[in-house]
Amino acid sequence: MTAIQMNAEILRNMSIIAEDENLLKRAAKYLRKLVSEKEADTTLLTKEEFFARVDEAREQIKRGEGVEMLPNESLNEFLERVG
Repeated sequence: MTAIQMNAEILRNMSIIAEDENLLKRAAKYLRKLVSEKEADTTLLTKEEFFARVDEAREQIKRGEGVEMLPNESLNEFLERVG
């Protein structure tokens, strides 16, 4: 589902509950909770931040600073080796 489709679905649902003050209060409370969770989660990145990290990783690889998994190496083995 695209962002436009999700926005349309949210607006359709909001129009359904717009006539019920209690439902609107619940929706507003939940939205505030979502916003605070997003602000508190330091792992969430914008698209620009994500691609900036990818670009930096590519530069590190070019400088020979990259680390790669060995053939037949499990993820746990890799993490123990580089960690």
